[in-house]
Amino acid sequence: MDVPRYKLYSPQQLSAFLSQGLYRWTQRASTFDKDADIDALDTKLKSAGRYWSPNNAALERHNNLKRLRLFAPKNSSHFAPADFIPLSDSQSSDQLDDEISISNNSIIEESWEDEVLRKTREFNKLTREHPHDEKAWLAFAEFQDKVASMQRQKGVRLQTLEKKISILEKATELNPDNEQLLLCLMKAYQKRDNTDVLVGRWESILSQHSGSYMLWKEFLHVVQGEFSRFKVSDMRKMYAHAIQALSATCSKQFRQIHQTSKCPDSAMVHLELGLVDIFLSLCRFEWQTGHQELATALFQAEIEFSLFCPSLFLNEHSKQRLFKYFWESDAARVGEEGALGWSMWLEKEEENRQRVMKEEGLDKNDEGGWTGWSEPLSKRKKTSTNIANIANNDVTAEEFDEEIENEDIKQEDDTEALLKQLGIDVDAGASAEVKDTLTWARWSEEESSRDSDQWMPVRAKPGAVTTIHGTPDGEVDGQFMREILYEDISEYLFSLSSAEARLSLVFQFIDFYGGKISSWVCTNSSSWTEKILGLEELPDCIGENMRRLHDDLTKLQNKSGQFSLEFLWDSAKGILQRTEMMKFLRNAALLCLTAFPRNHILEEATLLAEELFVTKMNSSSCSVTPCQALAKHLLKCDRQDLLLCGIYARREAVYGNMDQARRVFDMALLSLPGLPLDLQANSPLLYLWYAEAELGHNHGYNFESSSRAMHILSCLGSGMTYSPFKCHPSSLQLLRARQGYKEKISALRSKWMRGLVDDQSVALVCAAALFEELTAGWAAGIEIIDDVFTMVLPERRSQSYCLECLFNYYIRMLQRHHGQFTLSKAWESVTHGLQIYPSSPELFNALVEISCLYTTPNKLRQMFDDYCHKSKKLWLDGFLKLNSILTAKELSDLQEVMREKELNMRTDIYEILLQDELV
Repeated sequence: MDVPRYKLYSPQQLSAFLSQGLYRWTQRASTFDKDADIDALDTKLKSAGRYWSPNNAALERHNNLKRLRLFAPKNSSHFAPADFIPLSDSQSSDQLDDEISISNNSIIEESWEDEVLRKTREFNKLTREHPHDEKAWLAFAEFQDKVASMQRQKGVRLQTLEKKISILEKATELNPDNEQLLLCLMKAYQKRDNTDVLVGRWESILSQHSGSYMLWKEFLHVVQGEFSRFKVSDMRKMYAHAIQALSATCSKQFRQIHQTSKCPDSAMVHLELGLVDIFLSLCRFEWQTGHQELATALFQAEIEFSLFCPSLFLNEHSKQRLFKYFWESDAARVGEEGALGWSMWLEKEEENRQRVMKEEGLDKNDEGGWTGWSEPLSKRKKTSTNIANIANNDVTAEEFDEEIENEDIKQEDDTEALLKQLGIDVDAGASAEVKDTLTWARWSEEESSRDSDQWMPVRAKPGAVTTIHGTPDGEVDGQFMREILYEDISEYLFSLSSAEARLSLVFQFIDFYGGKISSWVCTNSSSWTEKILGLEELPDCIGENMRRLHDDLTKLQNKSGQFSLEFLWDSAKGILQRTEMMKFLRNAALLCLTAFPRNHILEEATLLAEELFVTKMNSSSCSVTPCQALAKHLLKCDRQDLLLCGIYARREAVYGNMDQARRVFDMALLSLPGLPLDLQANSPLLYLWYAEAELGHNHGYNFESSSRAMHILSCLGSGMTYSPFKCHPSSLQLLRARQGYKEKISALRSKWMRGLVDDQSVALVCAAALFEELTAGWAAGIEIIDDVFTMVLPERRSQSYCLECLFNYYIRMLQRHHGQFTLSKAWESVTHGLQIYPSSPELFNALVEISCLYTTPNKLRQMFDDYCHKSKKLWLDGFLKLNSILTAKELSDLQEVMREKELNMRTDIYEILLQDELV
């Protein structure tokens, strides 16, 4: 279908100046004639119309094609409307001085080559006058990409790339500490240089900017993306360098702040958050390469090291020496049964030592007087035994070693004989071929099963002797590989001083192991981006949305087989593993609550992990609230924790126990007046949760649930003391509540304009919007949130998880009333949100539910198909999916590549062959 090349403008819609100028131009020039522009160029490019066609497309890319540029002359101010107030921008006016002074004409002709020359002059002038303007240099470099895209010859494109590199080199020379310019320069180098040269340049840059999180993150992405250089041991060294460099920078900044007695500034907090993100990237890397035990041990070690460090004034070296003593002991670690935390364990050890010393002192006092130095009886016996047996040991040592060697040789001979009887040639070694591709498929399944089961480090008891004889070599090697020593984790330990960074570590740890946790970070943050890029399977936050999407789309189709997203998840896979993980998470979260008391996100994650553990990952099969016992235990320890009351009441409501939920909510709200002001500040969350629980109980807004919700919300808005529901609120009470919400939201304006947005203020806005929705209609509720968004600058909206939660609430309100407005209203709101939060699964789900665009699931799938060579799960999946296509030799070669890349292998192919023979 032909598409018009030019857009038709109506003279009535243009200003008087533009209409007259355009008319005069069309009278004296032939630019708009049907074929005049074509006649001026190569005859081969002639076309018969004003529509896009292959010939027209070629014409548009021709460098000599003249395009129109419209300008208003300097004396055209009288054409502006009376109410028009121009924005003063001296820099922009300076840039346009040259081009406006070209001619007083309002319209000029300009070809692509003319535009390149003009833009180059403008950028040269701008960068000379403003050499420290980052945006000017980046725009100049980006313009070179546009120039290169118009070139057909590869050599010309390379020349343009060289020019771009020269521009960025000059920019970084003038701005050596600008991270954005350095990143842009390194990306340009990546298009030109080979891998070795590029890595050398990165190492040079990082040696000068060792404290830059952004540079380290990009460098790690680059080296992981090079398949030819990829090796697990090399990547571990890179991560160790990054963590040590960033940790040293954080420690230096902390010392400077500590000396001046200041609070940690935002720059240090962001640096520590970046350090946590790189640590999570390391753990994800270890997990995906098959070293799950090491990933778990890294989490355990870092949480102990950062959250439960003893309150002693130790330098980093002394702290690590003390931690080594803890790690090599038999003390339970984070997530294990009976874990106390490093600090508490050390206190217990000190108490035991003092008690033993006191008991020994009492024994000595009973003896009466000093009788000289003496050794303990047990030690004297041991020493005498050793002296008596030392000669015996010298004589028998060689005999014992010889006997062990003979037994090993005999066992090896027996194994070789058995394998030969089974038709397996041991002497062939690596050259032996597995002739059946199904054998490799079964090997992949067995390897996946072991990966699923073996994720916790093996703990060797101190002083225990490992029995090797009688145990297969493979099992002994496997046990040693699963035991994580202090030397394996010591290079990756670092201290965190800010509460934000420590909380980020805990929350990402819970999310890493599949725990359900409320949103705590914006989807535009680097940690969310790293999580999405490293996905091997759908997390719960995305999987639940896609299951709802799959159900909705299946209902819309007559044949369910036409569309399916079931390939993205397997509900029956890894139930046992995930159940044990939930127990591990429950234990870890309970311990972390001692470091972060009354953190409602962590408390909710703890109760949800308890539910999933008790119900074995199937919460729908239980009618009684599974976390009831744990919630009551926590509330017994802290009866003033209002948000914990609210979380527990919400879980009761989810399982249909609404009467119990109301009792808990009422108890919490009635106790508000007697609590400190800092605890009363959490009341908006409690009121909102209660109202939502009432509305969600009946799966709709019937009269009773709406009346109860209005009563709850009116108590919050009017500021009156809460009383349990008795009847529908009066008109006067609703009026007072509406006015109260207006005053409360108005009081938020100054805080929000400064960027001080928290969960409590967002809950207040949501409660006001819900109140208006119930009393005045959905349009009034939407208007509340629309007005609130005007209080915040757009750039702050894109980085605040609280404001993203508010926008998601806004979209959910639109979805509830989608039948009462046009589709364009919802479509416009969702697409606007995706411009601000392009990686939000909530908005993608809303986009599909509202618009029913069947292509969107395929677009979503692209986010999960971008795997890389470090993912062991991808390799193993290849053995299952490609065994009907590749030969057995090719599958064997794939396994060899996995070994070269140092992916952890738990299963020997001979085990599968032996299973076949034994069967």
